Amino acid sequence: MSTKRVERSATHAGSWYLRDKTSLDHQLTDFLGNVPAASFEHGPLPVPDARIIIAPHAGYSYSGPTAAWAYKSWDVSKIERVFLLGPSHHVYLSNCAVSQCTEYQTPLGNIPIDTKTIDELSKTGKFQKMSKAVDEDEHSLEMHLPYIYKILSESEGGMRPLVPVMVGALSTRSEREFGELLSPYLTDPKNGFVISTDFCHWGTRFGYTNYVDDADCENVRSLNSSSYFSSSSHGRSSLNPEVPVYKSIEIMDYKGMDVSNGGSHAEWTEYLARTKNTICGRHPLGVLIAGIEYLRNKGVELALDQRRPVPGTGPAEVVAKENLTGEEALKYRFGKIYWVQYKQSSHCKSLSDSSVSYASGFAKA
Repeated sequence: MSTKRVERSATHAGSWYLRDKTSLDHQLTDFLGNVPAASFEHGPLPVPDARIIIAPHAGYSYSGPTAAWAYKSWDVSKIERVFLLGPSHHVYLSNCAVSQCTEYQTPLGNIPIDTKTIDELSKTGKFQKMSKAVDEDEHSLEMHLPYIYKILSESEGGMRPLVPVMVGALSTRSEREFGELLSPYLTDPKNGFVISTDFCHWGTRFGYTNYVDDADCENVRSLNSSSYFSSSSHGRSSLNPEVPVYKSIEIMDYKGMDVSNGGSHAEWTEYLARTKNTICGRHPLGVLIAGIEYLRNKGVELALDQRRPVPGTGPAEVVAKENLTGEEALKYRFGKIYWVQYKQSSHCKSLSDSSVSYASGFAKA
């Protein structure tokens, strides 16, 4: 790759998020400050070894507060570079593409690109190079840059380089191939990962009006007529009065999150085929799930570094992995995803409504 300086402009600044440096920094500080300093069962934030995060990429007025939950959880203490995987919204790709730029601009400051790692990926023959115009058109990567800059620049290690990857409309097989290809980087504690995705896009303007009222999402039907919302009976096809549309969306999204927790790529693809849920980052997330599954099948697991008191023994002692069972054992599965925040842009109740869902999570690796 050429060493000539090529800067990707912050093309969505001033529209999707604030352009003014001071105002943007204050906004991100507020978003992060509104996340509890300690939450869930993981204790103080950031969560130790949470090198992988998943966060949305809509305008900050919509998804910025939700994304903060992922970034507040992110442990960057050991990382030396950040892989950023996002979907392609404007250009069709059957594989993945890497940037030809040497730095990415944000209103807060520029982030250097890890051109050496990009060269490594390019030499596999699996990645194409996106043009600067394509790079600057895509928002799924850019919307994470201010958060990444802020978290890294304020951390002890300071700014680290970025490895941006645009993930195309991959087949099931290709998701597995890219998951395996990226697996050495996933296991390396020097690498952080940010997976960019929104969840359900619901409404006629998105061409998606599917509805479910069961937790397993087995009875999926499309609300393609306003008659579904009338007070007259339509048998099995009518809306469940106890499950309005926004609750149905939540059920579908939560099911997707639950499936991703399990780390089975086959179950992930089956869920998407059944529900057709419009998760725009389904392919980046699919690559992550496939990579995690590949590593688990190879026997990779988290180091057990937690000490806990053992009844009747006094001081805490290390408990062997093989003595852990159930949910406690699952905590030490490599790459288990914990979802920590979920929001919808609005609550849909009729066909004239629309919404986009946002979720944030992290995984220990």
